[in-house]
Amino acid sequence: MKKLANEKKTDGKTRKRGRPKKAITRSVSLVVRLTPTERLAIAGKARNAGMRISDWFRQSAKVAVIRPRLSEKETGHLRTLSGMANNLNQLTKLAHKGGLVSIMTNLRGLLNEVERLMERMGRDDS
Repeated sequence: MKKLANEKKTDGKTRKRGRPKKAITRSVSLVVRLTPTERLAIAGKARNAGMRISDWFRQSAKVAVIRPRLSEKETGHLRTLSGMANNLNQLTKLAHKGGLVSIMTNLRGLLNEVERLMERMGRDDS
């Protein structure tokens, strides 16, 4: 038996068996939860591209461009409006305690500030 095994060896080298190792392996997984409708839509797009779903998803993620919902300027405007809403609530509380006439000037100033901000936001859209 040993003699038969020795005859099969060539040049004293041992043959590596199996598939060659890849230089870069994908060892990290990312789990994404989808609705059945989203899954079907992605599967259809992958099928149309002639790709597997995982390859299509990976390629799409690499080339996707994400735009923020609001710009920094718009976020600042919303923060200002939120502060004004807080001020209005405080003025309303004071009006209930001391009467509406006592805070009329504060309300007019706040209303003018809101109008200025709304005009500025309207100009930013164009």
